[in-house]
Amino acid sequence: MFLYILKRVFTTLCTLFLVITLTFFLMRLMPGGPFDGEKNIPPKIKMKLEEKFGLDKPLGEQYIGYIKDLSKGDLGPSMKREGRTVNWIIGYSFPTSAKLGLVAVVLSLIIGISLGILAALNFNKWPDSMCMLLSTFGVTIPSFVIGVFLMYIFGVKLKIFPIVGLKSWQSYILPSIALSGYSIAFIARLTRSKLIEVMKSDYIRTARAKGLSRGRIIMKHALRNTLIPIVTYLGPLVTGILTGSFVIEKIFAIPGLGSEFVTTITNRDYTVILGVTIFYSAFLMICNLIVDLLYVVIDPRIKLDK
Repeated sequence: MFLYILKRVFTTLCTLFLVITLTFFLMRLMPGGPFDGEKNIPPKIKMKLEEKFGLDKPLGEQYIGYIKDLSKGDLGPSMKREGRTVNWIIGYSFPTSAKLGLVAVVLSLIIGISLGILAALNFNKWPDSMCMLLSTFGVTIPSFVIGVFLMYIFGVKLKIFPIVGLKSWQSYILPSIALSGYSIAFIARLTRSKLIEVMKSDYIRTARAKGLSRGRIIMKHALRNTLIPIVTYLGPLVTGILTGSFVIEKIFAIPGLGSEFVTTITNRDYTVILGVTIFYSAFLMICNLIVDLLYVVIDPRIKLDK
């Protein structure tokens, strides 16, 4: 196990280095710069700004300087927001995205697994058809459509829930439902298909022959194997939701990391784009490592060292 973790940490660092290098050079190779969009900016001021952020130096020198600062944990200053560093922007906006994302992940797991179990245990009956109909809607309808629909019905017309920001627990309800719509549907379909397959296994028949109750067979024997594909999906799901949904945060005016990322791309703020990309990539790789380790906990037959 220790050797496996060591290998994964090494490959994670190599992959992260590759992501940093590619993102850095791709951004610099794109036409235009962070100050080209400014209106009526005198050439001397533009030159001073580029000198301040080191953009006047050769590309290789900029890259080496960035890697040196990064090794000390410094992601650099923002080029468009005076007095703000990338570390400060991520530290300020990530907790907001993480709180909303955590609610969405919990909703996805509870509702998705429950719907999947209900559908599998009533295979080819009306509850199965209803669950699959709902999951089809969840998979096919984009999250921003769900978000706008919920905002219009429950926020504008009925005035039950707030539609801007995250100032109270009620304000979490609409964006978290919109954010978790796709994942609820996907987890429900995964749970249903895997549980139907598991319920036909020999060891489930043996458990039935021993006279075990249906609830005990599902909870003790079937559900554990059903969870493996869901855990696989959990890594990218947690990363995607906790680091912020670009569209949902914009729709509900939530000052999270996703909303921040969209703004920085529009402004071509090189250092923030690069910093958020590194943060997102590192978070995704850590989540995937945790998911791999969870396989052993769920199913002891899996050996990671081999």
